[in-house]
Amino acid sequence: MTRPFNFSAGPAALPEEVLQQAASEMLDWHGSGMSVMEMSHRGKEFISIAQQAEADLREILAIPANYKVLFMQGGAIAENAIVPMNLSSRGGHMDYVVTGSWSLKSQKEARKYGQVNVIASNEADGHTTVPDPASWKLSRNAAYVHVCSNETINGIELHELPDLKALGCDAPLVIDCSSHIASRPIDWSRVGLAYAGAQKNIGPAGLTLVIVREDLLGHALPITPSAFDYKIVADHDSMYNTPPTYAIYLAGLVFQWIKRQREATAQGELQGLAAIEARNIAKADRLYGYLDASGFYSTHVAANARSRMNAPFFLPADALYEPFLAGAKAQGLLQLKGHKSVGGLRASIYNALPLAGVDALVAYLKEFAQRHG
Repeated sequence: MTRPFNFSAGPAALPEEVLQQAASEMLDWHGSGMSVMEMSHRGKEFISIAQQAEADLREILAIPANYKVLFMQGGAIAENAIVPMNLSSRGGHMDYVVTGSWSLKSQKEARKYGQVNVIASNEADGHTTVPDPASWKLSRNAAYVHVCSNETINGIELHELPDLKALGCDAPLVIDCSSHIASRPIDWSRVGLAYAGAQKNIGPAGLTLVIVREDLLGHALPITPSAFDYKIVADHDSMYNTPPTYAIYLAGLVFQWIKRQREATAQGELQGLAAIEARNIAKADRLYGYLDASGFYSTHVAANARSRMNAPFFLPADALYEPFLAGAKAQGLLQLKGHKSVGGLRASIYNALPLAGVDALVAYLKEFAQRHG
């Protein structure tokens, strides 16, 4: 039986071969006689799993040696508090760029721990553009500058991270990259800290990745819980408290899957993350290309700000949404309903969704438009 195509925004689809491998190892991991879910997080078996997962992630994302990789819990929403708990003491204001629902929540949470300066916002245009970094009103001696580099709900992506040094700012850039991590490279020369919930491109809900430059450790506020103090977590190799062991194991399988990927292009065969990025560009181009040409569906985000991961779109009449979703489900196209805060439809086309899934969706979009246009 062919599996349906899952367009969920998260928890999202995982690569089928990863799920198959996890199933085959469920009762006995590598002859240990234990499921990974049954292992001590301090035992040699799980330590080897965690170390391999970190090594593979460092290789995939080319993470420099002076950055710590932390396996934490709580998701990106918890990091909205944990980041200011750890970094707000470094300077005056905490600078936030608002580009959609998630960065709006981030800056509201940070206000509990210090002064926040919203240095740029696209609220006036309905979260459909990315404010030009040259227009950002950066604070003097900011503790950090925060951006959400992909807005899952609004479908906004910063395709190039800002160069704060070029803007005359020495503050570290903090990025919430939950919904595009491992879909494209990250320019670490521009980033001080990156955090991401795993449930988009990496694994199941429950694991949160924090990748933090070493000089940003050791600044936590006294109120910071020990389990959320980045330095304590780093000093204990993410084992200060029991980590989300099974989620780390599955993430490690996904990292190995990414390393195995190959993509043929006009420039030759790409491997690993480069292959993943090329595939994601092709998927997004195919979907947006049809939506733009259809004359039936509409998109609101400016073309140069569109997310490769999350594509919101809209029908010409409210009465069409129910039959659209019912017909999509009947064809094995799942989780296409838009977020309740913005309505409409949304196709999340993360790494694990193949190009065949986008082709199937486009074919259904054409057929639905012909019947209802």
